[in-house]
Amino acid sequence: MALLDGKVIVVTGAKGNLGATMISVALGEGATVIGLDYAQIDFQADNFEGFSGVDLTNADATHAVFAQISEKYGRIDGLANIAGGFCWETLADGEPSSWDKMFRINVVTASNACRAALAALIKSAGKIVNIGAAGATKSGAGFGPYAASKAGVAKLTESLAEECKSHNVCVNAVLPSVIDTPLNRSDMPDADFSGWVSPQQLSDVLCFLLSAKADAITGALLPVTGRV
Repeated sequence: MALLDGKVIVVTGAKGNLGATMISVALGEGATVIGLDYAQIDFQADNFEGFSGVDLTNADATHAVFAQISEKYGRIDGLANIAGGFCWETLADGEPSSWDKMFRINVVTASNACRAALAALIKSAGKIVNIGAAGATKSGAGFGPYAASKAGVAKLTESLAEECKSHNVCVNAVLPSVIDTPLNRSDMPDADFSGWVSPQQLSDVLCFLLSAKADAITGALLPVTGRV
C-alpha cells in the first residue's frame, strides 16, 4: 500500500518548485491532492486539482477556500504548508518592510492555513507539516528577516502541536538547508550543488510525516539538511 492511499492532502505554494514536486510525489503515494497558490494554475497542464488566486495572508479568504475543499472532498487528512518566500539583506542595508513581508509570507500564511484546516483535520485525526529552515536555528549574515520568520514557523509548529495533542492531530516541521532548485543554482552558481537537498528528497520526508507511519511524531522540528 502506498503511504497516502485514500488521503486528501492540501499543498500550499503549489506552483513553486517544491510545491509542484510535492504534489507529484503525493499523487504517486496514492493521495488526492488539492494545490493552492496565489499564482494562476493551469490545472489541465499541471495535472492536479486546486485553487488559484488564493491569498493566504488573508484569513477570511483562506477560511473560505478550505471550506470549499471540505465541502467538495468531504475531508482533509493532511496539510503541507509550502507557501513562503525568501530574501537576503543585511540589517544596515536592508529595508524595514522586509521584516513584515517575510513574517506575512512565511508565518501568517502558515498560521491562516492551519487555522482554516484545523476543524477538518480534527475530524480525520490528520497531520500538518510546515516548512521551516535550518537557518532558524543558526542564522547567518543577511538572513535576519528570513530566519526570524522561519523561527516563527518553528514556534507555531511547537505550540500548535501541544494544542492538538488531545485531538490526535500531528503537527511537525522540516528544517531544510539549501533546496536544489534552478533559482538557487542561478543565485549561487559557484556553490557545490551535490550536497543540497533535492525537492524529491524533501517531498519524500513530507509524505512520510503526513502518513500513518508518523503517527507517533508531533512537535518535531526535523532537520533535512543533506550534506550542507
